[in-house]
Amino acid sequence: MVRPFMLTGGRTRPLHDGLRIETLLHASPAALSAPLRFESRRIVELCQAPMSIADLAVALKVPLGVIRVIVADLVTDGYLRIEEQLGELPIALIERIRDRVRAL
Repeated sequence: MVRPFMLTGGRTRPLHDGLRIETLLHASPAALSAPLRFESRRIVELCQAPMSIADLAVALKVPLGVIRVIVADLVTDGYLRIEEQLGELPIALIERIRDRVRAL
């Protein structure tokens, strides 16, 4: 088992501010050929279809704070892009996020 701080190089704050747990991310197919390792590679694979930060945390079984730091790095490096945010979130999406966060 790898300690969470090892996945982020000891950082606790993301480089890209404004990432919320409901933020939808999408990776281009070209990002699959990028020289990424471990969790970063898996995030790019999962984000071939838009996926929220909360969903990524559940899928990888990694704390939300760690996912936010890794995702911020991937956004900064251009491997992920942030999908256009909805003005108000649908109740179904909020409930799904709540359920996924509880699963952590």
